[in-house]
Amino acid sequence: MSDAQKNAGFEVKAEHLEDMARGAAFLGAGGGGDPYIGAMTALHAVRTYGAPRCISGEELGDDDPVFIAAMMGAPSVMVEKLTGIEEVETAISALERQTGRKAKAIMPAEIGGLNALTPVAIAAKRGLPLLDADGMGRAFPELQMVTFAVHGVSTSPLAVGNEHGEYQVINARDNKASENSARRLVIEMGASVGISCYPMLGSDAKRSAVRGTLSLARGIGEAIARGRREGDPFETLMSYLRSTDYYNQCGVLFSGKVVDLERKTEGGFTLGACKIISNEDDGRELEVIFQNEYLRARCGDETLAIVPDLTCILDAESAEPITTETLRYGQRVKVMGVSCAPVMRSKAALELFGPQAFGLDEPFKPIEELIAVG
Repeated sequence: MSDAQKNAGFEVKAEHLEDMARGAAFLGAGGGGDPYIGAMTALHAVRTYGAPRCISGEELGDDDPVFIAAMMGAPSVMVEKLTGIEEVETAISALERQTGRKAKAIMPAEIGGLNALTPVAIAAKRGLPLLDADGMGRAFPELQMVTFAVHGVSTSPLAVGNEHGEYQVINARDNKASENSARRLVIEMGASVGISCYPMLGSDAKRSAVRGTLSLARGIGEAIARGRREGDPFETLMSYLRSTDYYNQCGVLFSGKVVDLERKTEGGFTLGACKIISNEDDGRELEVIFQNEYLRARCGDETLAIVPDLTCILDAESAEPITTETLRYGQRVKVMGVSCAPVMRSKAALELFGPQAFGLDEPFKPIEELIAVG
């Protein structure tokens, strides 16, 4: 049994949130929103309403309505426009009215950053269980890029809400059309909104979600903290990852300093690229491109990691995950590549969130085929 499995079925207490936030920032591969903001929001909710229980799929009834709780927009904007849970609560309430169902459990859309912690706050406020699963096993920038869609669950109807209690319900012809409609609303509402989508029952969640990811985030955060105390957070982190079911192919791709950074907010996304020069004084440079999340790490003409596998940038000493909005010139970093969940590598999945979905003109190659890992 992996450490992630040992953590399954637990109360999300205040003392767990720092580790969960750090682990979610790592799994977010640069995206998902600022984990610190998410942790503070969740901490307030847990202290106010009590600790929600994180449950496995086995504890969920097949007919129990499961509702997604998430923020949508540009992570760089979410840093400046601080979020609470009002936006998400507005969206969930609107979707409950639209579907005629009351939520019996809350689930993250993605296990990245802010969007892994926001559901904790919603579950605490509503007194509902939190399903230990999500739709990505990482973070992605667009609504259709989820395992729910791979398994035929529709994103519609979906609801978008803001901090003023205003909302819109969208019924679209397909998941990509839902993304396009929601993205336009995101821009109109200030590039940061609450959203609830993919309304489903317990049976849908059990067959379509990536399981165990909230407990995994906690385990990753605990491993990094333990490694800092013991002297090498990277070794401790990789040892933990190798004990997991999905993320066991991992390695440090590159070590160096950020020497160039381009970043802009466009179309509701944070877009850009960074260049990292090697510590070895050998002239090597690594380029990492991103669209909310890090998509590809390439050294010269050699790709070292590519979506949907995870590219993660971490502080070179502390192994603190660095998100796309907190990336800075001059930072000394290590770049890690990590395998994603197997369901993310299927042909149907790659059509939704493989390299071509991001306009990258190269095929997906698993991290274990690109570098020596494991």
